[in-house]
Amino acid sequence: MSEVELFPGHVSKLGLGTIPHDDVHLHSGLELLQRVVDGLYPAPPIAALLNFTLTGVEEGRAVFRGLPGAHHLNPLGTVHGGWAATLLDSALGCAVHSTLAKGEAYTTAEFKVNLTRPITPNTGEVVCEGRVIHKGRTLAVAEASLKDGSGKLFAFGTETCSIFPVANLAAR
Repeated sequence: MSEVELFPGHVSKLGLGTIPHDDVHLHSGLELLQRVVDGLYPAPPIAALLNFTLTGVEEGRAVFRGLPGAHHLNPLGTVHGGWAATLLDSALGCAVHSTLAKGEAYTTAEFKVNLTRPITPNTGEVVCEGRVIHKGRTLAVAEASLKDGSGKLFAFGTETCSIFPVANLAAR
């Protein structure tokens, strides 16, 4: 594996990859995500593609940082809304992931995004924080905000995730 720069100042020393499904039986969701932050697992491929990464996690909360660039532009010259939506989906889902017990997995069931102002490559680094607002046995709901370095809101969203045994991932 080779080192991969996700964006300036953020490097994955283990390259790109995913958490091994067998490890989901050994660690809680919070422990797995902390291992990603600590560089014990590779960064997910989407992080390199879209220039963002998980930088902090605690029970019910996940923080991502991202840097929009020229390669994220739509035809009108602003960052495509899908970039912000993907960053929000990541923070929302990882917030839920941080609440999972050993052997549990999740997937997004639905999410809603509100874009409040255009993002451009000049926006600079953004911070996206997701927080769980409800967790039941089979469903969890989270909310997230996407802000620039001065705290200006660019987008926010909510998400519902389905929770199930990790063995169900292998069966799909």
